[in-house]
Amino acid sequence: MDIKSVGIWGAGKYVPEKILTNEELEKMVDTNDEWITSRTGMKERRIAADHEATSDLAYQAAKQAIERAGIQAEDLDLIVVATITPDMNFPSTACLLQDRLGAKKAAAYDIAAACSGFIYALANASNFIAMGIYKHVLVVGAETLSKITDYTDRNTCILFGDGAGAVVLGEVAADRGFKSFELGSDGSGGELLKVSAGGSRMPASTATIEEKKHYIYMEGREVFKFAVRIMGSAAERVLEKAGMSKEDVDLLVPHQANIRIIQAAIERLNLPKEKSVVNIQKYGNTSAASIPLALAEAYEEGRVKEGDCLVLVGFGGGLTWASSVLVW
Repeated sequence: MDIKSVGIWGAGKYVPEKILTNEELEKMVDTNDEWITSRTGMKERRIAADHEATSDLAYQAAKQAIERAGIQAEDLDLIVVATITPDMNFPSTACLLQDRLGAKKAAAYDIAAACSGFIYALANASNFIAMGIYKHVLVVGAETLSKITDYTDRNTCILFGDGAGAVVLGEVAADRGFKSFELGSDGSGGELLKVSAGGSRMPASTATIEEKKHYIYMEGREVFKFAVRIMGSAAERVLEKAGMSKEDVDLLVPHQANIRIIQAAIERLNLPKEKSVVNIQKYGNTSAASIPLALAEAYEEGRVKEGDCLVLVGFGGGLTWASSVLVW
């Protein structure tokens, strides 16, 4: 069988208009701008309006990606949305997006791998093109984390923001496209980062609402230690799979969770700072939207050129991790 090379035809992004600054957070919880900035690198984050759901953000990013790819929504064969904040349990956010886009022939489904979700979705979706099953696939990472954030919990409310990033995948020249993927999980760490209620284990009730079980819970110190270890090793392993070295990397596109975690990955790969994408100061942690948002922004700024070697890498709840090597 002829295995096709798969790459990105177009990338798009969208963030809500509302900005939540560190100064505003100072009025909500016991924290301050200097503490947040020094420990996370975050200055502000975007917050979805009351009427905005995840599919609304995904739609805006998807429209831009489709336009930049030079195709129509009707050309899409498949839509995959990575999210942990779907509009509802079902139907999937991808199905809602398929209808709104008018992508009448596209199959659609969601993937939930938290902050690793976008790369999980890329690995999954690219195979359909590589095997000749589909020609055009839309992959979206979109989140409205503000909807599941407890703004009285200073450990988590400073971290999360809302946004969406999208890419259209298609066949590319043999020397371009995705060269390798590295996916992993460690379910024994599932309790470290979670939303406890709302599923079959703990259905919604008056008690779960009163106990704030529908909000993000995180053991920050343990997640930080895991992230520092896994980000660098996942990047190294995926480069090895691609038959490449650290010296081949033109741009690192990491999950934007914490500036210290990003810096550790940069140091592990021996990269100069200018070879990494950092926008955490503007958007905070947007989970599955983080990497495609950073990628689309780097593209818009002219930081991605034909033939560049990109390493995408992230980690998230599950615990999960994922990385990919992409030749643009």
